[in-house]
Amino acid sequence: MTSVQGTAVDITTEDGVADAYVAHAADGSARPGVLMYMDAFGLRPHLKSMADRLAEAGYTVLVPNVFYRAGRSPVFDLPEFIDPSARPQLFDQIMPVMQALTPERAKSDAGAYLQWLADSPLVADGPVAVTGYCMGARLLLYTAGAYPDRVAAAAGFHGGRLATDTPDSPHLEAEHVTAELYFGHADEDPSMPPEQQQLLEETLTGAGVRHRCEVYAGAPHGYTQADTAAYHKEGDERHWAALLDLLDRTF
Repeated sequence: MTSVQGTAVDITTEDGVADAYVAHAADGSARPGVLMYMDAFGLRPHLKSMADRLAEAGYTVLVPNVFYRAGRSPVFDLPEFIDPSARPQLFDQIMPVMQALTPERAKSDAGAYLQWLADSPLVADGPVAVTGYCMGARLLLYTAGAYPDRVAAAAGFHGGRLATDTPDSPHLEAEHVTAELYFGHADEDPSMPPEQQQLLEETLTGAGVRHRCEVYAGAPHGYTQADTAAYHKEGDERHWAALLDLLDRTF
């Protein structure tokens, strides 16, 4: 297992400066790069620990604060344990910031994140992988579609609204994707109902994208996030197995 350390970095984008966390080998050696997209609660200790765990498996992991336009992280005043039912007003703060991150902005930002990975001595040459949680699963589809030559594999977990009837729905990126994709859907997730799951599956298949989509039985939306009320141990363990399997095959 790789000995790791975490470093704070700033990444210049077209719209400003995104603060980010990098988990990397403590000896500074170059490892395959992974771009990790946060969930809606943002860059916080739990996501950093997830990045550390991935780095221990032999990768250099970049976790940008994708809400940087609203401020440096933490953008929101979060409790140590996040239970949205106890603090419903939390989403009143989050939703406008999340909606301000349009697909166009997400793709522009992704270019800056991927360029940082390409330029970093901590990252091995060649394409990278992307993983994303909740809204991060949407971001990875936009990234894989906009930068097919840079993204070799991508895995999204408990993603929502991945295949809607809007003209900028993430699933419409499929025709541009060359990466292998994996999606672990949350069971009975109102933001990713069976009809969206089916549309995503049909679209990826029709576009010839190598992919696998699975439903995690009993796992609620947010099942990987141990600092929230949605955490589901079995779903989280399955997510790690699937993610590491995809990365092992890719690199």
